Amino acid sequence: MPADIITSGEMGEAIRKRRKELGLSQEQLAERVGVSYQQIQRYESGYSMLNVENIQRIAKTLQMPATSFFTAGQPHAVAETPLPYGSQEEKSLLRHFRDLPTKTDRSLAISIIRKMARK
Repeated sequence: MPADIITSGEMGEAIRKRRKELGLSQEQLAERVGVSYQQIQRYESGYSMLNVENIQRIAKTLQMPATSFFTAGQPHAVAETPLPYGSQEEKSLLRHFRDLPTKTDRSLAISIIRKMARK
């Protein structure tokens, strides 16, 4: 199977994960979708392929876009290019900033640096 094809198993995993996030049982999902709970079991295990209508019904019931089934297992974030922290001072500043224990401390540090940069 080509790597760019989403398998029934991957779609089933996405269904199971979202169903559990919402606290639904297989029986509750089945009732809302209009299939048997055994059919939901087969979808979640990847044993049965989903048709277009049931993908849409399940997505609506699980409050998610139908397209999310086609990106199952793929990253949903774009990796940012690392910033080039060239100098030792920049590296030190970042290291110490990350060690600040609270959001308030981090906000204060940012405010101080902003004020100093305006001079």
